[in-house]
Amino acid sequence: MITLYEHPLSPYAQKVKISLREKGVAFELKTPDAMGSGQTRGDFMTANPRGEVPALIDGDLSIFDSTIILEYIEDKWPTPAMLPTAPAERARMRMIEEVCDTHYEAINWGFGEIGWFRRAEGELAATLRERAAEQTENIQTWLARQLGTRDWFNGASFGWGDLSVVPYVAGSAGFGNAPAENSPLGRWFARTRTRESVALTLKESAATRSAMETVATIVEKGLFKREYRDHRLEWMIKSGGIDVVLTGLAKDNIRFSNDFQ
Repeated sequence: MITLYEHPLSPYAQKVKISLREKGVAFELKTPDAMGSGQTRGDFMTANPRGEVPALIDGDLSIFDSTIILEYIEDKWPTPAMLPTAPAERARMRMIEEVCDTHYEAINWGFGEIGWFRRAEGELAATLRERAAEQTENIQTWLARQLGTRDWFNGASFGWGDLSVVPYVAGSAGFGNAPAENSPLGRWFARTRTRESVALTLKESAATRSAMETVATIVEKGLFKREYRDHRLEWMIKSGGIDVVLTGLAKDNIRFSNDFQ
């Protein structure tokens, strides 16, 4: 059986779990020790020197990066196919995934920084939330155009595009920014949640969200260090939060990607 290192709130891990569940592949879930501290060690760090989830272990093989993991799953377990057949459509799905993994992820991550981790208060917090809400609306409009009149981003059936989008739309919903129920994207979101693979994955995520209400104190003490990956750092600075970054560096409660050794 394969092992998937994950955290239930990670959209990158969520899309991998959805793919595995759609294909009926059995897997064991593990959450890395000291997740979020910047001090993770052991088998997980051997599997992924970046110290980021997800990481997949299949026998002697270790794979990191959610997109590369999805490609491996598609190559090894091709049925049911998650990617369309036509090259143009396959490219379109990958572009949708890329937009969600960088631009959309950063917006939801920003909401978490303010709401859960209390990086800003007062006027600055209000400004960052306002910017994130505007950006959410814009990216959901872009996604609605990609969906068009289709039932699924993939076209006739659920697939790569859908599992790439749903963790982020679900994340927005958790922060009060779900698409309108009667909109095409809202109806798509409702359809996705009737699928067992999606429903179970989002249930796991929801069960973890309540624990996030207590993490601000841990962050303030420097025991939990959020990783400011490139697109997240860009989001915080362009949205007006450069002081958040400078304060986090001074307090040593933010971190960047690990150096390879």
